[in-house]
Amino acid sequence: MPAYATPQSAGMDLRANLENPVVLQPMERRLIPTGLYIALPEGAEAQVRPRSGLALKHGITVLNSPGTIDADYRGEVGVLLINLSQEPFTVNDGERIAQMIIARHEQADFELVEELDQTERGAGGYGHTGVK
Repeated sequence: MPAYATPQSAGMDLRANLENPVVLQPMERRLIPTGLYIALPEGAEAQVRPRSGLALKHGITVLNSPGTIDADYRGEVGVLLINLSQEPFTVNDGERIAQMIIARHEQADFELVEELDQTERGAGGYGHTGVK
């Protein structure tokens, strides 16, 4: 079962559910099963994120981060891991491989308009405010 490591943890740890260890070669990606199936309430999503310790110590991260699990998904939760290091990494059964956060979300209704209202920022994008 997923579990929170501490009373104030936002994310719960997800563990690998493997019959045999999986060796991730450098730059290799694999979908790692967790054995977990969830039913979320409408208006909620689960976000799958990397574990900072695996990323720092071993270069292992979640490739589609954050991965989204929709409330109507009923399949097994899998974690798409990638090895960004230059060394092979072995994923063992029961190993903590990612964290999952449950969050509320909204769905937007879109409306076609001829122009948008003006703001101080306007269309300023990446780095437009400079260095402060």
